[in-house]
Amino acid sequence: MDGKKTTHKRPKTGQTREDRLKAALKANLARRKAQARVRAEERSAPDDADAGHNRGSDQGA
Repeated sequence: MDGKKTTHKRPKTGQTREDRLKAALKANLARRKAQARVRAEERSAPDDADAGHNRGSDQGA
């Protein structure tokens, strides 16, 4: 390099990297919470119709 300093400026239009990461983290957290709610709901209240659905599933494999 010939000793010239280059300055990197953030673009004024659009989102900054930090803002994009913050939004992605928030969306990921919301998705994980929704998944946890569904799993907790499935554990606490299994449907009677599906109770015998998996019986014997390990047989014959």
